[in-house]
Amino acid sequence: MRPKTETAPRGALRLAVIGLAASLVLALYASTAFALSEIKREEIPAPVLPPKPVTEENATPEKSVPMPDPIQTPTTTPPADTEEPSDEQPAEPQDATPTEPGGATGPAAPNLDPEGPLPEIVYDLSRLPEPVARMRTLLVEAAKTGDIEKLRPLVGQGEAMPQLSFGDIEGDPIAFIKGLSGDGEGQEILAIMEEVLNAGYVHLGEGTDEDLYVWPYFFGIPLDKLDPRQKVELFKIVTAGDYEDMKQYGAYVFYRLGITPEGRWAFFVAGD
Repeated sequence: MRPKTETAPRGALRLAVIGLAASLVLALYASTAFALSEIKREEIPAPVLPPKPVTEENATPEKSVPMPDPIQTPTTTPPADTEEPSDEQPAEPQDATPTEPGGATGPAAPNLDPEGPLPEIVYDLSRLPEPVARMRTLLVEAAKTGDIEKLRPLVGQGEAMPQLSFGDIEGDPIAFIKGLSGDGEGQEILAIMEEVLNAGYVHLGEGTDEDLYVWPYFFGIPLDKLDPRQKVELFKIVTAGDYEDMKQYGAYVFYRLGITPEGRWAFFVAGD
């Protein structure tokens, strides 16, 4: 008898079939992967990406129209009718401080000689000529009444009228004097007149056509020549501020009153 041939189990045969099938699948996958690797890289379509948000860096496309330069606004715009600057040099400013009194002329205007002799300051009324003393007394008595109309008989008319301003006066001279008064009724001017006539006086222009007795004496004395006692007398008439202003002129330019040797009221003015 022939010996029995041992047959492989059925399970082993099944495993062999499955292994063969797996080998075929691996071989097919390898050949496919190789084929894909042979495809040129440029033939692979690029992935589609979402658009980037517009920013300052990518806002201008490659072929966009260039923007013009920004408009420059001038800092100052001259007016249309402004004249072209001149090549001439501007005039140097003049010193605003006058070196001497202004353009007023005549016996009532300050006319001091800093190098000349100082006039005598007189307080003694008995040394006045009688016509001068009489006119002074009448003016003081009128001022004390507080009634500006009391000056009317002393003003006179025409050429006999005293100088009350360095300009022309139109209309009634008493109304003009009243208008100078800060209170509107004339009492301030009357008070100044009385105070001026109670100060010392000077006799100026003796023996000339401008021979005058003038109150107060500060009118004939340079301010820088006044001593402390005389400055006290000055401040009875003017304020310290007035004094500082008058120092620019070097002369007293507040109210002063002049009487001729014949007793005519010659002037009562302030200013230069």
